[in-house]
Amino acid sequence: MHAIEFTTELSDSRMLPIPQEIADQLPKTGRARIIVLTDELTGDAEWRLGAYQQFLRDDSPEDAIYDSCR
Repeated sequence: MHAIEFTTELSDSRMLPIPQEIADQLPKTGRARIIVLTDELTGDAEWRLGAYQQFLRDDSPEDAIYDSCR
């Protein structure tokens, strides 16, 4: 399987524009598997961001003992 990655703008037209330089890389015939990833705009986006920020914070002094176990 060969993967080609690109970003594009979505609109109300229900068409997925493929940049010409990407289209030139695609085979002329055959099958393709399409996977569309979009920005997370779900209701839990703020929760996920907060959880990620909390994960990146330093450990509390009580948890510092685990740093010596690495």
